[in-house]
This record gives sequence, structure tokens and C-alpha cells, in this order.
Amino acid sequence: MTSALLGTPADTVGEPSSGQRTPRRPFGRRRRASPRNTLTPGAGLGLGIAMIWFSLLVLIPLIAIIVTAGEGGWSAYFNVLRSDQTWAAVKLTVGQAAIVTLINIVVGTIIAWVLVRDQFWGKSLLNIIIDVPFALPTIVAGLVLLSLYGPESPLGLQWANTERAVMLALAFVTLPFIVRTVQPVLEELDADVEEAAASLGARRGTILRRIILPSLAPAIAAGAALSFSRAISEYGSLVLLSGNLPFRTEVVSVRVLTFIENGNTQSAAALASVMLAVALVVIVALDIVQRKVANRG
Repeated sequence: MTSALLGTPADTVGEPSSGQRTPRRPFGRRRRASPRNTLTPGAGLGLGIAMIWFSLLVLIPLIAIIVTAGEGGWSAYFNVLRSDQTWAAVKLTVGQAAIVTLINIVVGTIIAWVLVRDQFWGKSLLNIIIDVPFALPTIVAGLVLLSLYGPESPLGLQWANTERAVMLALAFVTLPFIVRTVQPVLEELDADVEEAAASLGARRGTILRRIILPSLAPAIAAGAALSFSRAISEYGSLVLLSGNLPFRTEVVSVRVLTFIENGNTQSAAALASVMLAVALVVIVALDIVQRKVANRG
């Protein structure tokens, strides 16, 4: 009677009664969880097409450059970098690209912040103008910059045929990269978290360092890598403005073209592979930095 009033004991809840039988699956028909790494036929086809296209456009040409440069052994690299003119071009290109990338990290992030968080007249127009360096042919960009900063500059800034001209041209063509990588992340960043931190007494600097910056670090690093890689390979916007003066304003892309025009394909490939290695080192370094910043948040 007591058991009937209290009901089924807690340790037997959910267990089948003596008069019931648990249904059993037929032998050999148990479902097995599919491996996570198994590709569906559609995904496998898409991956194959992507790898073929990537190989034709990027992988095979890069391998061809490395093979061509390696035909002369290590001496080919030493002979190229031993040239004072080539070494001057490498230092100028890498140095100006690094300076422009640092400027873009600050200015590009500020522009992205203004476009996302602020409301002002002409915002849509500014959002469109940011993409002009993407759409404008680089030789046309060089002509525009030459008209503004050349010998007949209406601004009174005669920067043609100087290192400032190199920095100016690189800054023009690389500005959108930081803006367009940071802007979507800022749009998805919840402002309520910042307001909650402020309500708890966090200062603006603390919010920026512990909440905003770790969230933006991957996007900033990606934009910086794109900016630097584009800067060290720029050619069109520099032809007219820099003057291509040896030991002064000659960049690596112009030096490579000079090797090719002189029939020295091996030296051109060696110099191109050196710049490829520089780009890879910078990309890896930026990835390490952004991971540390994100983890500190």
C-alpha cells in the first residue's frame, strides 16, 4: 500500500517494467556517426575545382618562379642582392611599404570607425570614394598624383621624384584594405558590451584595450598583410610620380622589369622570390601578433 501511494521509487524511474521488453535493433543495423572529415560529393567537387583554379593562378606560377630562380643555385641570389642598385631598391620598397602599412593601420581603422559608429552628411559618398583606388587603374592614379604633387602642383607640394612620392603612391593604392577588413567586424561588434563595461566603471582606454582591440585584431592583421603585400609589388602608380631614379626612387617592381628587358630572367625570378619570402615572413609575423593581442583580451 505504501509503495502504491508513493509511486515508483526514484531509482527506478524510466526503467521498463517486468512485463515490458525493450525493443532491440536488428544485428548489424546500428547507425554510426559519420566522420567529420568526410566530404560530401558536392563538397568534394567544389574543393577539387577550387584547388585546380588556385593551382593554375597561384601555385604553379609561384613554383615556376622558384624553379627558375633556383637554376643558378644560391649564387644567383647572392649576385642579385650583392648589387648596390638592387639592394637600394629592396630597402626602399620594404621600408616604404612598412611605413605605409603602419599608417594604414591607424588611419584605416579610424576611417572604418567613423563610417560605422558616426552619422554625418555625405557618409554614403565617402563610403563609395573609399573604393576608388580599387577601381581606378594604377597608371591613371599615378597621373592624378603627378598633377597634384608634380612640378606644377596646385598645392605647392612638389614631391615628384622623391621618396615622399613613393610613400604617397603606396598609401593611395593600399588605403582601402584596412578599411574594408575592419568595417564589417565593427558592424557586427555589439555596442551593448561596451556600454555594460562602462557602466561597471571601466575607462575608455580599458574598453578599447580589453574589448574592442582584441575583436578587431584579426581584421586589422588581415588588412595589414594585404596592404603590405600590395605595396611591395606596386608598379603602375609609381612609374610617373617617382621617376624610377636608381639609388633614390627605384622600387623592386621596376628593377625586376629592368632585368626582364635585359634578358636576365633568372635574376628577375631570384629577386621576385626574395620579395615573396619577405611577404610571407610579414604575414606570419602579423598573424602571431594578432593572436597574442586577441588572447590578451
